[in-house]
Amino acid sequence: MFTLGVDLAAEPNGTAGCVIEWREASGVVRWLTTKLHDEEILHRARAADAVGIDAPFGWPAYFVEAITAHHAGRPWPVDAWERANRRKLRLRITDERIHAVTGITPLSVSSDSIAIPATRCASLLDRLGVKDRSGDGRVFEVYPAAALFQWGLPHRGYKGRKGERVLGKLLARLKEGAPWLAIPPADERLCATSDDAFDALVASLVARAASKGMTLRPTADERAAARVEGWIALPERGVLESLPLEGS
Repeated sequence: MFTLGVDLAAEPNGTAGCVIEWREASGVVRWLTTKLHDEEILHRARAADAVGIDAPFGWPAYFVEAITAHHAGRPWPVDAWERANRRKLRLRITDERIHAVTGITPLSVSSDSIAIPATRCASLLDRLGVKDRSGDGRVFEVYPAAALFQWGLPHRGYKGRKGERVLGKLLARLKEGAPWLAIPPADERLCATSDDAFDALVASLVARAASKGMTLRPTADERAAARVEGWIALPERGVLESLPLEGS
């Protein structure tokens, strides 16, 4: 089995990908790169058994309804300018679930800069034929920070130049928690110095968990919205050490 993790930015610069091959009791990093273009993402995604993409798969339904009405010249449909309604404009059902479980609030795809990678992601999902954005069994939305939290690892402070020292320690902690994971020396150096590459590695690990049913799924009440808005595959607590032991 092969999983692809993609840390998706608005441009190739800042986008990274990681392929892990899964064996009976191990995972081996087979490919890790940065400055990743769409055609390479699509090529690798079509060859993978499971794909995890770190970018929102959709927008809040409440936001889409309001913007669509406004664009068409119809009355603004939001009932009242209250905090609860403003929150529904900003956050998806999956974002609320992530917050409830981890205390982490994902960036808003409707009001933060993450919206630009999301538009790139929408194009990729279309070209991959993804119809169910809640996780169609092969392509999953992932959120590395929340996954790290679930695995008991630091999930803040490792981004950018200021975070390089933290990033190296975080990679070491991840390897301790996943002694079955083999990373070639050159790829390990890249993960220790590039948070994009590190997030792609985490995304590939989460793709494995999602494909094996080891992530939290939408409830019956959440499912309809998740199919449209997207659904973050959040690993269950304690599954990191057992990822390679769930069959191939």
